[in-house]
Amino acid sequence: MVVSLQIPDELMIQTGLDERKLRIELACALFAQRKIELWPAAQLAGLSRREMEGELATRDIPIYYLDEEYWEQEKSGLDAMEKQWPSSSATPRP
Repeated sequence: MVVSLQIPDELMIQTGLDERKLRIELACALFAQRKIELWPAAQLAGLSRREMEGELATRDIPIYYLDEEYWEQEKSGLDAMEKQWPSSSATPRP
């Protein structure tokens, strides 16, 4: 299902939001209310995961995980990334 919203121009002008900013605000609000996970929020906002994390950080919205399975998938992904691209602080210096 796809939902389309019609928002009056006056409201958009009053809030100072354009469509992109409105999508980000909606995604942040839904995430903060624990209605959606991080990646769906990023998709709704039209952002990468890292960009979404930045938007949440600027609003002091903590990142959470709704369930243990999702968190385990996140940890596995982060572990795989660390193995593929070790951080410079983890590599020994000559």
